Amino acid sequence: MSQATGAAGTHLGPRALGLAAALNKDLKLTMRKTCRVLQEMFGLSLSPGGLAQATGRIATALQGAYDESLETLRQSPVIHTDETGWWVGGPGYTLWVFTNPTTTYYRVVEHRDRATAQAILSDTFQGVLVSDCLSIYDGLDGVQQKCYAHHLKALSKALRSEAGQGSSYLLELRTLLHTALLLKRLVPDLDPVQQQRSRDFLETRFAQLLAHPRPPDTSQGQQEEKLRQRLAKQQDHLLTFLDYPEVNATNNHAERQLRPAVISRKLSCGNKTLSGATTWSVLASLAATCQQRGDSFIEQVAQAMVRQNRAA
Repeated sequence: MSQATGAAGTHLGPRALGLAAALNKDLKLTMRKTCRVLQEMFGLSLSPGGLAQATGRIATALQGAYDESLETLRQSPVIHTDETGWWVGGPGYTLWVFTNPTTTYYRVVEHRDRATAQAILSDTFQGVLVSDCLSIYDGLDGVQQKCYAHHLKALSKALRSEAGQGSSYLLELRTLLHTALLLKRLVPDLDPVQQQRSRDFLETRFAQLLAHPRPPDTSQGQQEEKLRQRLAKQQDHLLTFLDYPEVNATNNHAERQLRPAVISRKLSCGNKTLSGATTWSVLASLAATCQQRGDSFIEQVAQAMVRQNRAA
């Protein structure tokens, strides 16, 4: 045992380490506030630097579980994905989230590009990818669904603009999207013939509306053309959610899972080093996954640290 005194003389057991990790990565307390809770509630003196080293050790012990969570996602029928800017000793990095109802996987990456997304998903994933309309997703292999919330927001904004007000073209596009959403809710009450007939109608009408450029000689025509190009680019991904019961029309799930990370970024300004970003990704991913599954993140950390101590 160390003969050091003060914060350096504090030895946290497995469950205390689990609590510290949960306070910091699950409940999103800052390092300093986590240390304060440990001191005031349990009499454990720990410095923010000591906590950073401890979370690094925990992340190492949980690396296998983190890797397994990605493999679980790759085998799932649907993945929702979203991304946001991240700080690693400076701006320019990206935090990516890949998630479904039972698993969440965060990864801080240097490049927000198609190759990086493909490397994370790998050829193993054969399900449906639900995303926003970021262009890097367009070249990915497999079946995709683009977020209706983003499409509807763009249409509503156009209809509120001076150029787009009263556009019957934009109104019909919006109506078709809402009709598709309604059809998804009605599917349990429709027989297969009715379902297919309704879906075919939507597909045919979208094709008719998106096939030809809008007249460019008026400001309204220019506004309509902007929205036509947006939906025409994603035409193959407009009705995917009607073909797969487990696929939603929106990417709300990924956005919800990304929101706690955004809060964490605001509190901590991201990470100072790549190793710190890795630690954050591992622990935040497993904490979010435990919450989704109703499991104890504290217990997961404690068991991992016990195994690591025995192996040592």
